[in-house]
Amino acid sequence: MGKLDGRVVIVTGAARGQGEQEARLFAAEGASVVVADVLDEQGEALAKELGASYVHLDVGEEADWGAAVGAAKEAYGRIDGLVNNAGILRFNSLVDTPLEEFMQVVRVNQVGCFLGIKAVAAAMEDGGTIVNTASYTAVTGMAAVGAYAATKHAILGLTRVAALELADRRIRVNAMCPGAIDTAMSNPAQLDPDADVEGMSRALDELYRKLVPLGRIGKPAEVARLALFLTSDDSSYITGQPFVIDGGWLAGVSVI
Repeated sequence: MGKLDGRVVIVTGAARGQGEQEARLFAAEGASVVVADVLDEQGEALAKELGASYVHLDVGEEADWGAAVGAAKEAYGRIDGLVNNAGILRFNSLVDTPLEEFMQVVRVNQVGCFLGIKAVAAAMEDGGTIVNTASYTAVTGMAAVGAYAATKHAILGLTRVAALELADRRIRVNAMCPGAIDTAMSNPAQLDPDADVEGMSRALDELYRKLVPLGRIGKPAEVARLALFLTSDDSSYITGQPFVIDGGWLAGVSVI
């Protein structure tokens, strides 16, 4: 038996990276997965491989959320879980960040999470789960990612309020706070078919060996296992909480 047998879960940004690994693990654990993304070709291919459903979803569009919820209900008759995984990152100092760029990040990361909670909670079975993807930068600062950090801080606030408001329906809402994870967000070489992806991953490991106590960059599959824990009954008495998964980065800096 799988940990998610009989459950229907929507995963956003599921065509690649963390979302893909979450979709794969959830399907392996018995869930009926709704793969949601704007990358239609990749998302449809993954859904076909997993025997899942695919839906085009721009998380910043309320109408897309309505369509995604409707498609999930039509395909499976119910919704039991949501993983708000979709997100974008832009590098810039705060004083050099154009308003348009800031709002682009807010639209996907913060508004997307808000719309997901709003749309799915209304259609979700009592006793469901929502897992929001925040970040290491949701609980600390980091130079050059001000817009990203602001939205991830906001996601923690949304998580806590949603946990309080949905508790009477036994819907649990928690947040994951990943540190550096080896996805296209931190390793753009993954998007270049001519790039040395393994070489770049080794270079990132070398960089994070100096920053992270566990001495390496994280793997998407490791974040997926945390998402599984927060979606399954293993976390049945946990709600409204942030879970940092960063190899010890937040613990501090070693000077020896």
